[in-house]
Amino acid sequence: MSQPNNRVFSGVQPTGNLHLGNYLGAIRKFVALQESHECIYCVVDLHAITQPFSVWGGPAELANNTREVTAAFIASGIDPARHIVFNQSQVVEHAELAWIFNCVARMGWLNRMTQFKEKAGKDRENASVGLFAYPTLMAADILVYRATHVPVGDDQKQHLELTRDIAAKFNNDFAESIARLQLDTDYFPLTDPVIEGPATRVMSLRDGTKKMSKSDASDLSRINLTDSADDIAKKIRKAKTDPEPLPATLEELAGRPEAENLVGLYAALAEIDKASVIEQFAGEPFSVFKPALADLAVEKLAPINAEMRRLLDNPVEIDAILADGAARARVIARETMQEVRRIVGFLGD
Repeated sequence: MSQPNNRVFSGVQPTGNLHLGNYLGAIRKFVALQESHECIYCVVDLHAITQPFSVWGGPAELANNTREVTAAFIASGIDPARHIVFNQSQVVEHAELAWIFNCVARMGWLNRMTQFKEKAGKDRENASVGLFAYPTLMAADILVYRATHVPVGDDQKQHLELTRDIAAKFNNDFAESIARLQLDTDYFPLTDPVIEGPATRVMSLRDGTKKMSKSDASDLSRINLTDSADDIAKKIRKAKTDPEPLPATLEELAGRPEAENLVGLYAALAEIDKASVIEQFAGEPFSVFKPALADLAVEKLAPINAEMRRLLDNPVEIDAILADGAARARVIARETMQEVRRIVGFLGD
């Protein structure tokens, strides 16, 4: 199989309650990449079950959450006809390649993964083996399509570095076999990160020092993609601020996390920089700025919300999109695994 030049792979876990941070930090960037790359977007349901039921909710909720992420992809502008959208568990080659990578990766590499330490916490002896081996499955997700690029946030950079290490070690360990089969010397690419400008860091509406998160006990802390226009406006109206008006310079925002967060949200939604927002609203109280932000958020998110609701009311349509995407993804993944089996020395087709 020839090596693609500009194939993007990325995945989103189906953990429910997708929010504005997910949209601005990832999904909107996925939409933009469609214009320049061959894109494969995956709802990574195998990753979801690495955590206890209390986190991913059990079988019925997993199915619903998988459809919700798919609906968010489509409603945001990802085109499943031009590109591939599917859920991971429908393509068994992900799990097969992950096992081979489990045998290529080293315990020391996985022990250094900070996300495992954060998610397992102090009770790491009770964490699942799947959570520990999560990064090798992530490597398989990317490399079963021999993807050349992956959009990554700060929390995934370490995993992408591990993916590159696994690819390099596989290519080195099986160099003789790869050469004998007359395949590309670097069979698996050293996948590059796609970093699209400054990261949009979306913080809680109740605490500007914490990331916006679905796990926050207060629903007022986040704007969900399924929120109505009234909900969005109410949450922005109730967002925590300080008593000072908006400053005249960016430097004066320092030390004002809630104010900086709301300015950042406006900038991200309007697709302008923070300095332009400050220039527009310098000296204005939040009683003026918040309604402007609410109107902008509703303008940008209401069409996404409406299309998500339409799709979620038609689960058969979502399932058909996922099945079609999985069939197309499987063609690529199967070809990769046929070659990998021959490289490793497994008998059979």
